[in-house]
Amino acid sequence: MDIPVYPVPPDAPRFIFERTLRYNSNVESPSRMESLRRYATGSNDETKGLVKPFGVSARHGRVYVTDTVQRAVIMFDLKNGVYKEFGSDKPAELGKPTGIAISSLDELFVADVSHRRVAVFNLNGDFLRLLGGPALFQRPTGIAVSPDGTKLYVVDTGGVDSSDHHMYILDALSGTLITTVGGRGTEPGQFNLPLQADTAPDGTVYVVDKGNFRVSAFNREGEYLRSFGSIGRYPGQFFSPKGIATDPGGNVYVVDTAFGNVQVFNASGELLMVIGQRGQSSRPGNYMLPAGVAVDEEGRVYIADQFFRKVDIYRPIPTAETPTPKVGTRE
Repeated sequence: MDIPVYPVPPDAPRFIFERTLRYNSNVESPSRMESLRRYATGSNDETKGLVKPFGVSARHGRVYVTDTVQRAVIMFDLKNGVYKEFGSDKPAELGKPTGIAISSLDELFVADVSHRRVAVFNLNGDFLRLLGGPALFQRPTGIAVSPDGTKLYVVDTGGVDSSDHHMYILDALSGTLITTVGGRGTEPGQFNLPLQADTAPDGTVYVVDKGNFRVSAFNREGEYLRSFGSIGRYPGQFFSPKGIATDPGGNVYVVDTAFGNVQVFNASGELLMVIGQRGQSSRPGNYMLPAGVAVDEEGRVYIADQFFRKVDIYRPIPTAETPTPKVGTRE
């Protein structure tokens, strides 16, 4: 099987497929006794793994995935060979976890649509605190954190019959509401069923505005800056945009569920390349219902697909202009 690279030839490749995460066995090594048992019985015992992944975030060699069916966060620790599920215990019991983000302070924020709040954990999955609640949120779906870890951006999708389509800016420690951004509409700075968000290293907040088929950018205080995208079926356009991420260089990665791919733009909204394609098989690079995307501090790209129950990982390929992948940490 050919290993997928993107962009496809004749363009010079910038990313190459590295691995797929589905089960605990993708990171855990069985004991000698367990290996013998599996050999004797012909069983793989892949009893733990993704069922319906939605959001994904990665840092320090750990990949965190929200699973809306299992009502949990799944952690794949690639460096230490550890698989862990958390978020099922009170008081942080998750109902429908969707958006997920890791702060520069190594705190993990999870948007919970069902309980209409944000749960905060450390990177080991230990509960820290709850933020927001039904008095503030209607359908908190997406989440992002400022580069310094002090501000939390919560995207509230609202609903078809609601005008409460907002991005709330909260104090990331106390949960105190700082300001409310947007409202339902088509004008600049307004939203129509917004879904997910991410922050660039310079503090710019990018929000996927699904119903308006665009990505809107705001400064760290929530002031509108610009938008890019339009409805269509050609590269650079959107039909069902869903997930979003930024890389250390400030580029923007947007999942489009209808296209089955991730489109990569620069900060000005110019299309740079496309990763993946719609496909009927779960082979690397094929997606049926992609939902989440993340980029870690080393430039690796993580794409979560709900239908194929997987996360594909791509690593950057050095070029003549960039002999090593551009690496950065969010300050």
